[in-house]
Parts: sequence; structure tokens; C-alpha cells
Amino acid sequence: MKSFIEELYYGNIAPQNSGFEDDESVQHELRTISEIEDWLTEHLTAEEKKRFLDFADAWSAFNGESTLAAFFAGFRLGARFTYDAFVSQAGNYQKDKE
Repeated sequence: MKSFIEELYYGNIAPQNSGFEDDESVQHELRTISEIEDWLTEHLTAEEKKRFLDFADAWSAFNGESTLAAFFAGFRLGARFTYDAFVSQAGNYQKDKE
């Protein structure tokens, strides 16, 4: 079973339905990536194409895993802020006034 954070990351939990579909700069970059990939797959030899696609697949897998790790790290950082704000007595302003 996936954790709550992982479910949220993969879109199985959607607190809002916004995305980057309307973000022009992201769409521009996606078009650029797609155009370059199309050009490369048309102009490379069969062996070069296979190596390129292997690279693209490996990069995609690495990027997905590192993005998930960063997503978790962000939640952990938020949890630490919450803990310090509501639970921890360190730096307690009431306690410091005594």
C-alpha cells in the first residue's frame, strides 16, 4: 500500500484540480522536448536511436524518483514546521518571558 503522500504525488488524491496545462512556459518546454525527440528519432541510426531512447527512459525514471524524493522532503519539512509551531517547547515565547 502506498503512503498518503505517495498517493497525493501520483494524483490519486487531488485537493485541487489545477495543473500546468495552462502554463505557457511549461507547454513551450514540452513542445521543444517533443520536437527535438522527433528530430533525433528520425535522423539517428537504429543503434543511435536505441541508445537515445534508453537514455531518455533512464533519465525519466531517475527524474521521477528524485522528484518523488523531493516531494517527500517537502512534506517532512512542513511537518517539522508544524511540530515546532504546535508541539515543541523549544523557543516557547511564554516560557522565555518567565
